[in-house]
Amino acid sequence: MEILDCIAAVARPIHDFGDEFMADAETAAVGVEAGFQPGRGFYCRGRFGVLGEAPVAVVQAAQGFLGPALVATGWSAGRRVMPVDDAVACYSHAMERWAGAHLRTSVDVEHFNQLAQRLIDAADADALPLFAGWRARPLPADPVAAAMQRIHVLREHRGACHLTAVRACGLTAHQAMVINLGAEQAAHYGWDPPHDRTAGLVARWTRAEDLTTAMQAPLYATLTPRQRTAFAELVGGITASRSRAWPIGDDVGAGTVFPDHVASRTS
Repeated sequence: MEILDCIAAVARPIHDFGDEFMADAETAAVGVEAGFQPGRGFYCRGRFGVLGEAPVAVVQAAQGFLGPALVATGWSAGRRVMPVDDAVACYSHAMERWAGAHLRTSVDVEHFNQLAQRLIDAADADALPLFAGWRARPLPADPVAAAMQRIHVLREHRGACHLTAVRACGLTAHQAMVINLGAEQAAHYGWDPPHDRTAGLVARWTRAEDLTTAMQAPLYATLTPRQRTAFAELVGGITASRSRAWPIGDDVGAGTVFPDHVASRTS
């Protein structure tokens, strides 16, 4: 399999599988058990906590694709519950539990882990702080849980690359969300009007998509064509049980947690 074909084959399944974890009531329940209120606190504190005890403006700059007020609300709510390192550990625990229930183990998980780790190790983390933070996290001993964390790390890599590509192509994250999802869904992710979606901006977003893939190409160049084929098949097998990730608006209930950005159809 060629490099670009492999990236195209795995980007969306990795993204959507991560969204399913983030939006699942089971994930939210772990946060509630730990003392978080229903809403965005567990999601923001757990996922973005790898940045450390950062000011909310720093968190917003690193993640990019969620609206500033949404991030500020979630980060502040989570800060009142527990220290940031504990929140990340709790979020990792939720990931492990979710993997045990949802990640398909009829495929060769160990082989997936070997190939995924090769990709992760090959990545240049400059300007990709969320990816760097999650890559630095210790992996669980259980191979299924470790596979889920590696999926999350690879997802953070493409998401961070896409944010960089969006800005390099002259777009704001807000514009990228509107172009990709439309004004209504951009509002779900915390962006207020006015929403800009002109033809020129759409062309820039298309270039950003291509640049995102180009930024990932060096990782996949470390695999042989046969390994890339195997990796694509393993990703498809592991994530085959995924359901559609659903957008969640401002009224987040006790059984849900705000999901990740969907700024790119393949990020």
